[in-house]
Amino acid sequence: MAGVLERSLAILEKLADHVEGLPLATIADELDIPRSAAHRLLLELSETGYVRQSRERGDYVLTTKLVSLGLNYLKHSGVLDIAQPILDRLAASSGELVRLGVVDVDHLTWVAKAQGARSGLLYDPDMGIDARLSCSASGHAWLASLSDDEALQLVSKQGLGKPEDYGPNAITTPTALLKALKQARKLGYAVTIETYAAGLSAMGTAVVAKGKGAVGVITISGPSVRLTEQKMQSLVPDLMQAASDMATASVASALFDRPYAES
Repeated sequence: MAGVLERSLAILEKLADHVEGLPLATIADELDIPRSAAHRLLLELSETGYVRQSRERGDYVLTTKLVSLGLNYLKHSGVLDIAQPILDRLAASSGELVRLGVVDVDHLTWVAKAQGARSGLLYDPDMGIDARLSCSASGHAWLASLSDDEALQLVSKQGLGKPEDYGPNAITTPTALLKALKQARKLGYAVTIETYAAGLSAMGTAVVAKGKGAVGVITISGPSVRLTEQKMQSLVPDLMQAASDMATASVASALFDRPYAES
């Protein structure tokens, strides 16, 4: 049986995926928690300011307290001051969305971004979520910096992203994943086309800090009709320069000074 902390965190994660809120019964049933226990946990989360009930239907929704904690943490880590000018420069030269993901032991979380597209189709996903390693350019870029065994262990723990949930070209087997990682190692960067989402292309490379291995990744992503393979090829020098600059600057941020998987 999961403990109180595990159940509380599961509730917060569930509500984070449903900004419109969820009723008690749905939360309890989907998380396999007895309704009486779920009710007690929601009351405690409400009392501590992390959850509230909407006036309209009485559904439970997250407050902004978690967001505030995350933003405060990023502010004091110094990562935004370091990363933003580099991301802004790459976004301007690419004309697409640029993101920074940070490695934290066994997962990769997007923490900063810059939008280079000013019109037409825009790709602008949520921040603060963990990257799906098996089907994202950021995931491939990080995994390529590790051994095959380490990469497979991380993906096995998180699970493969299914095509019906991600893009039609999402990788579905370990063999296909290792083939993609081999290509990323050869190039020095990863390229994905409709693996994370239909109509989306992306490229990414690891931010490798001296003596620390890969501490993060930088990616460029956008609509496949605009971010073609030819265009991605032309952006390689800018992407690699941004990763190099980020690696040099990373020593100034505590966010990068954390456990990581060694290559």
